[in-house]
Amino acid sequence: MPDLIVENKTFETQSYPQDELQKAEYDNCLFKDCNFSDANLPDIVFTECRFEDCDFSLANLSNTSLKEVSFESCKLTGIRFSDCNDFLLEIHFDECVLNLASFYKLDLKGTVFKNCLLSEADFSETNLTEATFENCDLHNAIFERTNLNKADLRTAYNYAIDPELNSMTKARFSLKGVSGLLLKYDIEIE
Repeated sequence: MPDLIVENKTFETQSYPQDELQKAEYDNCLFKDCNFSDANLPDIVFTECRFEDCDFSLANLSNTSLKEVSFESCKLTGIRFSDCNDFLLEIHFDECVLNLASFYKLDLKGTVFKNCLLSEADFSETNLTEATFENCDLHNAIFERTNLNKADLRTAYNYAIDPELNSMTKARFSLKGVSGLLLKYDIEIE
């Protein structure tokens, strides 16, 4: 855990890695219009922080702690959230681009994804119990041995989820999305 604690601070239009983010614990901070693409952010702790309009493309989050963190209108392409410190991990996404992101084996119970692009995101062996995918594009997202019990995918689209490979008790889907559960059978639904 970092020795330095930064509280209630706003960071605007900063560009990392040019200005390397100091290894610290950031509590209740706002990061707005910041560029973290290709940045190294290992061992940093973010608690109750909000990121707005930030670019995290291909950033390194090895052992980074995300505790009650929200991302709004952020680009998070290729992020390996599976490399984060999973202790007290709690993240929420609104209007984010999460294409090629990896959530492999994470416990994301109750996580909210709202209006997000999740093309080719990896949810293999992820606990998505009670997660919500509101108006999310899940084109080619990977669901293998994923816990989707009580998950809400009623407004999600472009998904292909094999019910035989995933736990889906009481998961909610819309009638028009049912075809995404039957793709492997190569049948036509009209």
